[in-house]
Amino acid sequence: MTAPALAVAAALFVAAPAGGLLQEGPAGPVTPAGPATPASQEAAAVVPVLLVPGWADTAEDVAVLGSRLRVAGWPRDHVLAVTFAHPVGSNREHAREIAAAVDSLLARSGAAKVDVVAHSMGGLATRVYLREHAGKVRRVVFLATPHQGTWAAYFAFGEARGEMLPGSDFLRELNAGPPVPPGVEAFTVRTLLETHVVPGESATLPGVPGWTVCCDTHWSLKRDPAVFEVVENFLRHGVTP
Repeated sequence: MTAPALAVAAALFVAAPAGGLLQEGPAGPVTPAGPATPASQEAAAVVPVLLVPGWADTAEDVAVLGSRLRVAGWPRDHVLAVTFAHPVGSNREHAREIAAAVDSLLARSGAAKVDVVAHSMGGLATRVYLREHAGKVRRVVFLATPHQGTWAAYFAFGEARGEMLPGSDFLRELNAGPPVPPGVEAFTVRTLLETHVVPGESATLPGVPGWTVCCDTHWSLKRDPAVFEVVENFLRHGVTP
């Protein structure tokens, strides 16, 4: 990777205003279903949602998503955000913490399964978790997750740094099988204005539908109302062809 490209990857950036949403998928465009009826909203709200932050982040960094879910009709005890003991630690350790959080959310909500919304590196830990616990998850949204790694990880630290480098043993093992286990619905969201997931196509998954946003930043994806609307529709309805 050239020095200028690495400099761009390392740069801090400012949230840009939300723009258009470009559809993409494994077999052409896909469209989230339309607005939910009050009855379907009530039914969807019983599926609790776990929010998983990215590298170096905590539950506070996904708090806006939690607030919007509650405003949209999810009961307070149906929304839980994770704060990892070591936010820059290994995704394998994070997966164990996700397992405990899912069990806690299921116990307090009384639901049979959860949905997961994961930002950035949190999506990698979520995929590790799904390998052994797919039966507890219905749907998962990956927001700007570096599924094939990111060159920006050269500027990271902690155990997660090596795991996120393109071609790492961790990523080769993670991507050796299907992107998500059978029975789990998945959806990706990425932005064209991306300096943390390099190359940007790393935020997609083969065979998994997704949206490309223009022009949020890596961080503002979590705060953009238009992105939340797409996430909410997917959680409620899945994806229709």
